[in-house]
Amino acid sequence: MSATVVAYVLHEIQRLPGGLVYGLVALLVFGEAALFIGFVLPGETSVIVAGVVASQGHVNIGVLCALVVVAAVIGDSVGYAIGNRFGDRLLAVRMIAKRRAEIDRTLDALRRRGPTYVFVGRFTAFLRAVMPGLAGMSKMHYRRFLIANAAGGLIWGVSFTLLGYFAGHALTKIERWASWMGVGLLLLLIALWVTLRIRSKRREARAASGERVE
Repeated sequence: MSATVVAYVLHEIQRLPGGLVYGLVALLVFGEAALFIGFVLPGETSVIVAGVVASQGHVNIGVLCALVVVAAVIGDSVGYAIGNRFGDRLLAVRMIAKRRAEIDRTLDALRRRGPTYVFVGRFTAFLRAVMPGLAGMSKMHYRRFLIANAAGGLIWGVSFTLLGYFAGHALTKIERWASWMGVGLLLLLIALWVTLRIRSKRREARAASGERVE
């Protein structure tokens, strides 16, 4: 999202009463995965902007942090339920269908190491929007999903809200840093997957070699 758009959103939100600010941010965070709003407006943008608004005294930072975390956890739970029930229809959505190869890889990873992917996915824009639905499609047990989702939602919600709060008007620089952090986490996850895959192949090769010797 461009700095111009962010500045406009910040300006407009500052003009709203505190109650509407809380409601708008909660709706955007909730709808990111539940209603796929994340394809249009990444949740981290609204959270950072709300943090900046809180730094100017328009809303309470403690209430805002709690609201963001709760909205994130509930919204992802709704996304999980949608994916669990309407998985095939979800894959037909145009924006998702265009990234089918990535979706298939993520589904495969979720079936093997679901909670890790759910947690890390919270910090990457695209995965944050689709991960809950994919977790439901993969038939991951909801309790495992909820624990990973709540942990990710807590850390993400508090950290990005405080990021905006302490950054004040340095919003553009902070957003750029946040994007790189998301990319870094995604690369770390990929590296972990490759390492585990290589180790698995080596174990399989040693086991096969042992069977031939016998």
